[in-house]
Amino acid sequence: MSPVAITVDAILFDMDGTLIDSTPGVYKAWKTFAADYSLGDYREVTHATHGRRLYDTLKELCRVEDETELLSEIDRFEDEVIEGGPTALPSASELVSKLHSLGEAKWTIVTSASNKYAPRALKKAGVMVPPAGLITANDVAHGKPHPAPYLAGAAICRVEAKDCLVVEDAISGLKAGKAAGALTLAVCTSTERVILEDKGKPDYIVKDLTCVSVELLSDGKLKVEINSD
Repeated sequence: MSPVAITVDAILFDMDGTLIDSTPGVYKAWKTFAADYSLGDYREVTHATHGRRLYDTLKELCRVEDETELLSEIDRFEDEVIEGGPTALPSASELVSKLHSLGEAKWTIVTSASNKYAPRALKKAGVMVPPAGLITANDVAHGKPHPAPYLAGAAICRVEAKDCLVVEDAISGLKAGKAAGALTLAVCTSTERVILEDKGKPDYIVKDLTCVSVELLSDGKLKVEINSD
């Protein structure tokens, strides 16, 4: 299939499953919490909660209502994920480094993780933290699939969400990007292509970020080349 080229003002990346692989740590953490809270098969819980904020999922599934206890449990969960050793996904570090060289407001990360976990996970995986800042679960009142996270991501890049490309691996994130009015690109790094296409309905879909390249145009916009397989 021939490459597709689009122009946008900025790229908004999800983090876990899009830029970094934290799967071993996430499975480890949900295995612990499933046992502690009698949640059943931790693998099913992991897939059902993918892409959503721990603040929301621990409240729903573990029935943790006390705010102090909830924040403590989020810290405990995320510590286990870090111990699992997140790593960079193919071309993730190279792509964000290239975007950084084109201007700090050209990209950011919009994650459902907390502001304590996200910088640590990126550092451990060797992926740059956005100089313009990043949007975490702590920065919005509503998590994905609500559009609030990606609207905030566009704002931190000083552009409109409709002029952005959202890059996601999760159904909830793709729905959030679409609800914000952005173009969406799905990477098949954690979810099967057929599921992403059916439930996430992305505008574009690739196997991973090795299929994406960027360059800066004379008008300041980004040209994004997408090599769909």
